[in-house]
Amino acid sequence: MYIRIKASLLLFLLGVIDVVSGQVLPQPKREFRGVWIATVANIDWPSSGNKNTQQQQQELLEILSAHHQTGINAVMFQVRPAADALYAKSREPWSQWLTGKQGRAPSPAYDPLEFAITEAHKRGMELHAWFNPYRATFSASQKGISDAHITKQKPDWFFTYAGRKLFNPGLPEVRDYIIKVILDVVDNYDIDGIHLDDYFYPYPVDGQHIDDAQTFADHPDSFTDIKDWRRHNVDTLIHALSDSIHHHKNYLKFGVSPFGIWANLRQNPEGSPTGGGSSYYEQFADSRKWVKEGWLDYINPQLYWPFNNRAAAFEKLVDWWSNNTYGRHLYIGMAAYRINERMSASWKESDQLPRQIRYDRENPRVQGSVYFSSRSLQNNLLGFTDSLKKDFYHDPALPPAMLWRDGVVPNIPRELTAKTTGKTVNLQWQLPLPAADGDTAFGYVVYRFDQHEPINLTDPKHILNITYSQQRSFEDQNAEVGKSYQYVVTALDRLKNESYPSNTAVIVMPVNSL
Repeated sequence: MYIRIKASLLLFLLGVIDVVSGQVLPQPKREFRGVWIATVANIDWPSSGNKNTQQQQQELLEILSAHHQTGINAVMFQVRPAADALYAKSREPWSQWLTGKQGRAPSPAYDPLEFAITEAHKRGMELHAWFNPYRATFSASQKGISDAHITKQKPDWFFTYAGRKLFNPGLPEVRDYIIKVILDVVDNYDIDGIHLDDYFYPYPVDGQHIDDAQTFADHPDSFTDIKDWRRHNVDTLIHALSDSIHHHKNYLKFGVSPFGIWANLRQNPEGSPTGGGSSYYEQFADSRKWVKEGWLDYINPQLYWPFNNRAAAFEKLVDWWSNNTYGRHLYIGMAAYRINERMSASWKESDQLPRQIRYDRENPRVQGSVYFSSRSLQNNLLGFTDSLKKDFYHDPALPPAMLWRDGVVPNIPRELTAKTTGKTVNLQWQLPLPAADGDTAFGYVVYRFDQHEPINLTDPKHILNITYSQQRSFEDQNAEVGKSYQYVVTALDRLKNESYPSNTAVIVMPVNSL
């Protein structure tokens, strides 16, 4: 009895039991569950010693599989850390963090982005190509910069700040170049989204000055205040990127992960009740405007503070952002890397992030979370990853639909059949007929129900498999001897709109299956 009470108390604290009824709460069928895989400085991948292609691929497979088992359904894969590339079809040189030397191709040759996309899609995970738009060098040392690097080719496109070279956002040719770099990936890779991080104009550093007065004089664009002009420069890039990305592939998702505070209330009457730095005033990034204007499909603010933080309380920022997303998706950037932080009592609380997830889920305007970063999740700090796997993400979830991009559901998969081979159930089906918009299927969801259960697709506990591929078969290797099952399959389009269920295939597992 004592053990049962303790288990129930644990589930209550984890937020999976309803306070009033005591019933286990169903998990959301739609929820964005992302993780950043950082390549800059080999933060997450590849490990600095892994320069061999086979080692890199094996390590990435292990990372993706681990996140899939945790319940993650999207990865933000960093492909351009510093005007370089972790993909083959690029106008910029290979990244030093891939091969140890900028401009050196992997050997044997392979395309890391193509590999990551294929493996993520097999596991039912979206892949968003993550770009740093303006950073051109990562350190003050220019040693090892390739002759093909853009800082060598176009030195007048950059200013130096705190020892690093940054693209000058006020130059029209810089904006055009960045758009072309990103469109190379849009056109050549089967990605699900384009993702920008929080580095626009540089974070302030004491004693440093942004050297762009001459650019302002040459390209004022009718502005008289250099700060307003800087914000306009970033706005122009975001707007043009949105138009370009969606013109090339309307189904691609475009999102940005800005610094968590847009503006403080003391600075701006529309700001949040916080007291930290801000993207609007310090980085000249009007991130709120980008969702207000509909340029972004999702905003992913980095809310890397605990509850009740004096300068920037997590709960206050979630509330503020949820009131300022204008119908676009809001995914909360979560600080998995801060768990068990030495100098912080709040981050030593094992339930800090679990409570944050519960707070997010209580807000209907929050559609999910993204964790920084991959290595922190894999390290299972204070058992947090276990809590995702066993509780919060126990059942699979589809990413939330984006009806402003595509509201047409695909047609149903046809002719589902089920056969037993020993203890395995083999399912096969046919391609759906084209829907009204011409889509057939980008992927499939396989559901299983017990013999007398109603076919109810709203509860994700019935999902056996999600895959973004053209494979039209599945093996259920966990069917129990002597039981009867019902199977249905649904089709997904590029934006994860889901069809109605296929015909129902019924199977009875033989008692003597061996």
